[in-house]
Parts: sequence; structure tokens; C-alpha cells
Amino acid sequence: MSAVTAPEKVGRGQYAGTARLVRLALRRDRIQLPVWLFALAALQAFSASSVLGLYPTEGDLRSFAVATAASPVALATNGLVSGYSVGAVLASQIVMPLSLAAGLMTTLLVVRHTRQNEETGRAELVEAAVVGRRALLTAALVVAVGANMVLGLINVVVLVAEGLPFAGSVALGAAVAGAGIAFAAVAAVTAQVTDSARTANGLAGAALGVAFLLRAVGDMTGTVTENGTRVASSWPTWLSPIGWAEQVRSYDDNAWWVLALPVLFALTVGSVGFALTERRDIGSGLVPTRPGPARASGLLPTPLGSAWRIQRTILFWWAFGIAVLAVVYGAIADQIDDFLGEGEQVADMMEQLGGGTTDMVDAYFAAIFGMMAIAVAGYAVQALLRMRGEETAGRLEPVLATALSRPRWMLAHVGLVVSGIVVLQALTGAATGLAYGLVTDDVPGKVVHLTGAALVFVPAIAVVAAVVVVSFGGVPAWSTGLSWGVLAACLIFGFLGPLLGLPQVVRDLSPFTHVPAVPAAEVTAAPLVLLATIAVVVIAVGVVLFRRRDITSS
Repeated sequence: MSAVTAPEKVGRGQYAGTARLVRLALRRDRIQLPVWLFALAALQAFSASSVLGLYPTEGDLRSFAVATAASPVALATNGLVSGYSVGAVLASQIVMPLSLAAGLMTTLLVVRHTRQNEETGRAELVEAAVVGRRALLTAALVVAVGANMVLGLINVVVLVAEGLPFAGSVALGAAVAGAGIAFAAVAAVTAQVTDSARTANGLAGAALGVAFLLRAVGDMTGTVTENGTRVASSWPTWLSPIGWAEQVRSYDDNAWWVLALPVLFALTVGSVGFALTERRDIGSGLVPTRPGPARASGLLPTPLGSAWRIQRTILFWWAFGIAVLAVVYGAIADQIDDFLGEGEQVADMMEQLGGGTTDMVDAYFAAIFGMMAIAVAGYAVQALLRMRGEETAGRLEPVLATALSRPRWMLAHVGLVVSGIVVLQALTGAATGLAYGLVTDDVPGKVVHLTGAALVFVPAIAVVAAVVVVSFGGVPAWSTGLSWGVLAACLIFGFLGPLLGLPQVVRDLSPFTHVPAVPAAEVTAAPLVLLATIAVVVIAVGVVLFRRRDITSS
């Protein structure tokens, strides 16, 4: 590795090759970016249609806004209330999650085209040609900014097509795009700090979490004004890019000046990222890698110990996120009747999501557990795809050159992930039950009852995990797209199917459709046993396919 040299004077040569790197990045992301944009556009369209259908009258909209503004938990989980027009209610529900999703999309994109390129050695090969020192980061930021601008434009088109005012739609689209661009700058810095793409993504994700918490605290501690339909956030919200997106107050004030905040933030923090690129070597980070212990654990040389070393960080972060969400959802359960208001459309929606029961609390828990189960399935997809990451990075082939067989290596990962599914589902039920029990003075009963209800979803999640295993074993080059596509299909066909009016034959394609809507419905063993059997068989097929194919690399 060469010694660190003094930063050279910035000039046009520092950006040489940027245009070609932009084209290369767009080619690499020709599938991922459109999928992200389509999914977020679909979420926007679905949310707009839901608000229009669930709150058809001004009275319904006002009741919802008042109930949300009065609930700290609703403010934390939904977003800022600023009026009770159709657009204002939609903005209170969608700006925060869209900004969070845009930030996630952007941080992954920037790290993928900077730190991951260095980690895999591609950056060193690229920069051996006529490519400037700043070109790699510039290309990543150009693609990130462009993706967010396209996302904002798509939002405007979708919202205007739903009949919402043009000015408010532009303000909302620009607010979401601004939040995504701000987090692109954050990722530009985290990619310089560490020599690992995984750690860089973790640091950027932590920044997203801090931004979410600052916004939540600021909204929860704000002041309710104007007859209970508007919240004036306190100062922590103004420290968060997600909070800035809310403070635009689309369809209400349309505060255009707030859009200058994410732009100034991105320029300032992005400049820091560029400065840091010149103060380190290619492939290294500003923070040196911490040396490991002198002696490895006795479990590390074993298949299970090695798999645990690879999988543990993912499980810990998912457990943290699941626990926080579950506590929030449990705390709001006793307010669900007031929060949903008195509209028949809202009650019908909750009944459909909750398996047809008229008990709103049970229907609420059934809907929440269904949604959280799909989230845990997301953990299973991400964790199992680490096997593909080990293969493409070239670390798998030397491992399998030892006495370790392919089935033992794969089953160690699969076993850990299935165990993680059980742990996360138990955590979902226990954390929800704890929060709900504290507000109803029945902690032991609620914890036991809701933990059992959450565990019912384990066989359905295992089926999704099995699909990942068989795709990795049979068609590794397509495994990532297929796995996430199956998860998206489960969300649309299974969870949202009743709301979208999909035919039953289509909804039955999702394994989650066959799980009883607990705790609103009685548990029957037959569908759970069938799902578990399917998962075991498909996993076995995946192991056989993996055993018979060649090992590939990037």
C-alpha cells in the first residue's frame, strides 16, 4: 500500500472520467434503482388512494387530524400534523416514511458505488486508468441526486393524478427528494471513515435512526395549535433532515424556504466527504481496522461459529429495530378506537387486515403482526443473501477447499437464520405485549398471549427463507432479485391483497395468506404444518442444487 500523500490541488483532472463512471453506475443499478422508484411510487399512490377512500368527508379528515395531533405515539410513528385537507392528512402520513425510505435508498447507493467498489478491488482497477481522485465519489453523488430528483418528480405526477393541488404536490416531492439528497452526503462521509461497506452502511443507517428519533422527539414535544389540527414542532425536529421534509408543510404552508436546508447540508457535508477522500489510501478508511484478539474463539473454526460471526451483526440490528417498533405499536393499541376515528371505511379496512373480526384491538394486532412478520421475512432475505455475498467476494471458495462440505456450510447459515426468525418473532410479541400490558395493567398475560400469536407466523416466514435458499442454490446470479421480488409479492398479495381487492387465487400465492389472523382468529395446525413442510422440502432442494453447481465470483 502506498504512503498517504499530501492532497493535490483541486482541478478538472480530479474529476476526470466522472461521466463514464456515472454511466457505469447507472448500468449496474439498471434493475435496483427502478425497483426502488417503482416501490416508493406505488406506496405513494396507495397511500393517496387510501386517504381519499378512508376519509371521504371533511369531518372524517378533521377527526383524524385531531386524534393524531393529540397522540404522541401517532406523531412519532406517522408524522407531523399540519391541517386537515386531503393533502395535509396525506402528507402527515407519507412524508416521514418516504423520506426515511429515500434516505435508505440513497445511502445504500452511495456506499455501493464508493466503499464497496474499493472493498472488492474494482476502484483500484478503475483509478489505474485516466480517472480523477474525486471521480468515483462524484459519480455516486450524481446518480444519488438524480435518483432523488426522479423520485420527487414521480411523486408529483402520482399526486397530481390523484387530484391533489399542484403546488402542494411539488412541495411534497421536493421535500422527499431533499431528505434523500441530504443522506447522500452523509453516506459520502461514512464511506470514507471505514474500510468496510457493511460498516459504512451501518454508520449511515445509524445516522438515519438518529434523524428519525430527533424528528420523533421534536414532534412529540411540540405544541398543538389551531383547534387541535396543527402541531408546532420543538427544536429537535429542526436538527433532522427528515424533520426538514415535514417542516415544508406540504398542502398547508408550502414553506419553500425550508428546502434550502437540505441543499446547504448536502453541500457542506458532501464537501467534507470530498476532503476526506484525499487524506487516505484507496481501499483504506480514516479509522484503521481494529486488530482482532490474539486467539480466536474455539467456535470460530466450526461451520456454526463462522456463520454466527457473519450473521450476528444483522440479527442484532434487526432485533433493535423490531423491539422499538413493537413497543411503539403496543403502546398505541389502547388508543386504536380513538385514533382510527368513527368512519366506517376505516373500520372496514381494519377488519379486512385483521381477518374479518369486529374487535378493533384484535384486528389491529393481527394487522400489526402480519406487517411485522413481513419485516422479519426481510431480515431472513438479507441474512441468507450473505451467503451470496461470501461467494461473490471470493471468500467461500477457500473455505470449501477445506474438509468442510457444502451442505454443512449452507445449513449452518440456514439454521442460524431460522433461529433468528424465531427470536425476532418472539421479541415482536413480547415487546408488543409488554407495552400493551403496561397500559392495561396486565403485563404477564399480554406478553404470553401476544408472544404466542407472533410465533404463529414463523412457518410462513420460513417459506420465504426457503425461496432464498433455493434461488441461491439454483440460480445464484438471479438470487438477489428473485428473493426481494418474492418478499415484495408477499407484501402486495398477502398483506395488501384484501385492501387492493385482489382475487383470492392471487392472494393465496403468499404464504402469509394461509396463516390465521391471530390474535383475532383461532389457530389451526394444518396450514402451519403444511407451510413448515414446504419450507423444509424447498430448503432441501436448495442444498442439493448448491451441492451440484459451480462456485462463482463477481
